[in-house]
Amino acid sequence: MAEAQAEAVGPAEAVEAAPGRELTAPQGVTPGAGPGPLGGSARVRQVREGLRGYGLIVAMWIRSTMTYRASFALSAFGNAAITLLDFVTIFIMFSHVDVLGGFTLPEIALLYGSCSASLGLADLLMGNTDRIGARIRDGSLDTMLVRPVPVLAQVAADRFALRRLGRVMQGLGVLGWALWTLDVDWTAGKVLMVPVMIVSGAAIFAAVMVTGAAFQFIAGDAAEVQNSFTYGGCTMLQYPPTIFAKDLLRGVTFVVPLAFVNWLPALYVLGRPDPLGLPGWVAYLSPLVAFLVFLPASLAWRAGVRSYRSTGS
Repeated sequence: MAEAQAEAVGPAEAVEAAPGRELTAPQGVTPGAGPGPLGGSARVRQVREGLRGYGLIVAMWIRSTMTYRASFALSAFGNAAITLLDFVTIFIMFSHVDVLGGFTLPEIALLYGSCSASLGLADLLMGNTDRIGARIRDGSLDTMLVRPVPVLAQVAADRFALRRLGRVMQGLGVLGWALWTLDVDWTAGKVLMVPVMIVSGAAIFAAVMVTGAAFQFIAGDAAEVQNSFTYGGCTMLQYPPTIFAKDLLRGVTFVVPLAFVNWLPALYVLGRPDPLGLPGWVAYLSPLVAFLVFLPASLAWRAGVRSYRSTGS
């Protein structure tokens, strides 16, 4: 029933296309994205409409989820408990060692909690983008292209899983314990850095998810490639950068800037030097890096939508 409600969002027009025929919109219009040549005000209006459409779809799925509140509570608790096992593994490891790469357990808890909360937030808001490959294969993406809502907003909000809040709360809980335990010389900049680190990290992960979704227009089913940079990247970021090779650190700093998710901000909060010798003020660049990563991600997404060819189903 919930799936039928989701498919009912927007106009109910059907689009006929022969197999292999390219599904195109009227001249000057980008499918599912509003008018073609957009000025500044038109782009703002398009973003506003996309956010509104995203909110309506999310609200529908939340109402559907809260119909069975006990099931939602158990799912959210299970999601938090399963992800917490990663930190339990780290905790057990520290029963045999005092430090890892020069970092104590509370310091690694800071890395773990910040990364887990950022990924959980991005997964909550954009996690369903990895299903775009399935929609391309079965032709259900066609219905999204004729709705007056940007395709990305529909894909991200599709089957919105509120239970993923469990991962966010679990990460914030570990982060709170780490901040309570650590002996940090707090300043206004360090206090501000903590929420900025969480939000900027979520934005960087979200940009990686959008890029991975765009790649699926070419690869067909590359969800695992996307997950290797998101879930795999978060697993790497849970451990101190001092245990990794310098070439890897350069790659996740200057190529795929995952180091700006939590490594660089956390090193600034802890007062530790960066293994690559970067100055401390680089940690404040996380919001700018998130914005810069979104630029190629959005261009790749638009290129993927334009290249889409209907299955004709």
